[in-house]
Amino acid sequence: MVSVQHSVANTDGATPVPELLAAGLGPDALPALQQAVEWAQALYAGRQLGSGEEAWQHALGISLIAVSLKLDLDARIAALLFAVPEYEENASERIAERFSPLAAKLVEGLRRLNRLHMVSHSNGTAADLHSQNEVLRKMVLALAEDIRVVLLRLASRVQTLRFFTANRESVSLDIARESMDLYAPLANRLGVWQLKWELEDLSFRFLEPDTYKRIAKQLDERRVEREAFITDSIARLKLDVAAIGVKAEVYGRPKHIYSIWNKMRNKHVDFDQVYDVRALRVLVDEVRDCYAVLSLVHELWEPIPKEFDDYILKPKGNNYQSLHTAVRAADGRAMEVQIRTYEMHRHAELGVAAHWRYKEGAKQGGGAYDEKISLLRQLLSWRDEVTDASVWEEHTRQAALDDTVYVATPQGRVIDLPTGATAIDFAYRLHTDLGHRCRGAKVDGQMLPLDRPLVSGQVVEIISAKQGGPSRDWLNPQLGYLVTSNARAKVRRWFVQQEEDETAAQGRAIVIRELQRSGLTQTNQEDLAAQLGFKDTTTFYLAVGRGDVSGRQIHNALQPVVPIPPAPELVISERRKAVDQDDRVLVVGVGRLLTQLARCCKPVPPDTIQGFVTRGRGVSIHREDCKSFLNLAHRHPERIVPAEWGHLATAKDARPEAFSLDIMVEAMDRPGLLRDISDVFTKDKLNVTGVNTISKAGRAHMRFTIEVSGGTVAQRVLQQIGEIDGVISAVRA
Repeated sequence: MVSVQHSVANTDGATPVPELLAAGLGPDALPALQQAVEWAQALYAGRQLGSGEEAWQHALGISLIAVSLKLDLDARIAALLFAVPEYEENASERIAERFSPLAAKLVEGLRRLNRLHMVSHSNGTAADLHSQNEVLRKMVLALAEDIRVVLLRLASRVQTLRFFTANRESVSLDIARESMDLYAPLANRLGVWQLKWELEDLSFRFLEPDTYKRIAKQLDERRVEREAFITDSIARLKLDVAAIGVKAEVYGRPKHIYSIWNKMRNKHVDFDQVYDVRALRVLVDEVRDCYAVLSLVHELWEPIPKEFDDYILKPKGNNYQSLHTAVRAADGRAMEVQIRTYEMHRHAELGVAAHWRYKEGAKQGGGAYDEKISLLRQLLSWRDEVTDASVWEEHTRQAALDDTVYVATPQGRVIDLPTGATAIDFAYRLHTDLGHRCRGAKVDGQMLPLDRPLVSGQVVEIISAKQGGPSRDWLNPQLGYLVTSNARAKVRRWFVQQEEDETAAQGRAIVIRELQRSGLTQTNQEDLAAQLGFKDTTTFYLAVGRGDVSGRQIHNALQPVVPIPPAPELVISERRKAVDQDDRVLVVGVGRLLTQLARCCKPVPPDTIQGFVTRGRGVSIHREDCKSFLNLAHRHPERIVPAEWGHLATAKDARPEAFSLDIMVEAMDRPGLLRDISDVFTKDKLNVTGVNTISKAGRAHMRFTIEVSGGTVAQRVLQQIGEIDGVISAVRA
């Protein structure tokens, strides 16, 4: 049985450290390890890691675990020199020169992985933490071009937990939680079960100390009885296995405390009902021997129904293979028996490390196992380690590793972005306001241009201004500042909001000016907005700023309301003419009443019209489909009066009635456009009283105020303008 339970204290014996670290390697490895040990000891002297552990003790602990995992010379050197880049400049070049480029590459990969940290539980919801763990798991393997880097990172975390175990005052619950949620599942997925069990047990010891102590105490109380039972069972099984001609190794298997607790929790059983507290393991040469021993075990002891698993026929996701069965011994208590080949056992203990090819000069790639490693590196299936199915479904729709980069904040939060994403994309992913104020970025401590794509493993710090906004250049795809659609949408929204704020400010200034003209500066502007049919002052200011509401409308709204005659009188049409009345419009049932044509819609015959009683300005005549009128009618239906067109001048010698009309024209801007439109007005002998033109982005936006005798003339003019070359639309305002 291979074990990683080495202790740094073991190095105090007679065996020199380099020879201890060279176990399983050829004699040529000893000089290089000797040199690495001497360099590390001298460089790390008196230095401590953030955990409080001495740097040399941590390096030695990682190296001993690497020995137990049977890693090669480069990996063991990388374990010893893991912190050299933190203390020396040009560390990679020096390591490559003194040892090998591969050793330098492993050290650099380990340095990048050592930067990864989960977000503390106090910084987010459970869903956020599950999502962050998923991104971290993918990032671990995305950053590790060599699987040995991941194994060394797992060894480093095991050593840290061992240090905390020996120095209880230094316990970090965040590290324990990170180990349980991130690194233990990773070790399990890679099949390195010895590291997985130790990560789980040591983390569980800190996360649930009372439960851990209770289960440990129950195990200790029955240790003597259990060991005696195991000894007798081993002896009996060895004799019977030998009798059927099978060569086998039989020994007792220690049960891990976290595994016991997990089984008690998942199956809702007590300690006495956990079947594998007493357990045997049988190792044989061939697969057929596994089933022969299984048959023998079931003859010796009574099998427990539904407690048999054939992981040889159906291996686990990490390619774990073994036969598991639970039986009831003569004393009535349960016992688990695991049966596997030596090859299966080697994979179960060491996982990918058991088969990874590290031979000097061996060509990497090819073969079924290398393909399997490639699939593991993509890390697409973590369902076994995520207990909340809804969280899984919500947070695992991530891009494939080839299309994703993983970068971290200085606090250790990992962000996944599409390939090609920049620091500005990163800033907007963290917070919209941070993206708006982004002015620069430090990547791994160095300033990086904002249009430079990020690379997995980088630590990005955003440099921001106290106030300000984005640049329009960011929206130019040719400049490459933004890649993510989400960030581009946020930039566009910012500019739209700025334009609306400017328009609203202009509208507010107009409202204040009209209030000053009317001598009513104390007027409640919210009431004024509601009176004109707007839900709030912001919408009101925007409408005024855009010209949808005129100053005259505001002035009229400020005047007292003219009393409306009683409803019964509004029965018949009277066509009385008064000196002060515009006889072009008749108000049903009302004579001698001042009327005026509304400036917002400027009705002309034969438009369908309605009247609205204003404050001190008589009846304002609107087109029936006028938006302002519809708003007023909704707010004050009692002030609406019917209206119709009166008798217009029709005699041959009479001057036609003139109605003011606004026309909006949008066209592709070109020389002579205004002249061509003016020719239409000249041809119909129309009087133009106002012109306003704006040209923007190759388009002309024009507003003409003309006098017409009726809607028929207006329709003819609009049709003629619409036929002019380049005109996109011509409509009444």
